Amino acid sequence: MKWSDLAQERCSVARSVAVIGDRWTLMILRDCFLGIRRFEDFERRLGISRSIIAERLKTLTDEGVLRREAYQDRPVRHEYRLTDKGLALHPVMMAIVHWGDVHYAGDEGPPLTHRHKTCGCDFTPVQTCSACGEEVVARDVEVRGAV
Repeated sequence: MKWSDLAQERCSVARSVAVIGDRWTLMILRDCFLGIRRFEDFERRLGISRSIIAERLKTLTDEGVLRREAYQDRPVRHEYRLTDKGLALHPVMMAIVHWGDVHYAGDEGPPLTHRHKTCGCDFTPVQTCSACGEEVVARDVEVRGAV
């Protein structure tokens, strides 16, 4: 299978990876969730070429994950903001963060903590069943339909 064919696959993972599966795309999304919005800030934080940043931002914008919004008129300058589609990636990003915290944080522990604004408590992300509310782990899931 070619990278360019992923978007056409009859698989939700393949179609998603076609949009967000690149390492720099994930790092840009990480920064978006941390409040970074401007091209120069992505460039400064990531230390990668402008062309890579521009290409990834264009893809995310074309796919409706981010939207460009002018913040200055002369010269016109844009920032990138998460759309509802982009905000829907939050559980995905939290799952990646949690996996990294568990398996790669080392003795120092996680570099960041996450606090739930509503109750004021730090939390660890968990997946729950939308029907009964119980925590769901891989062994609790069966897949039905064509694989």
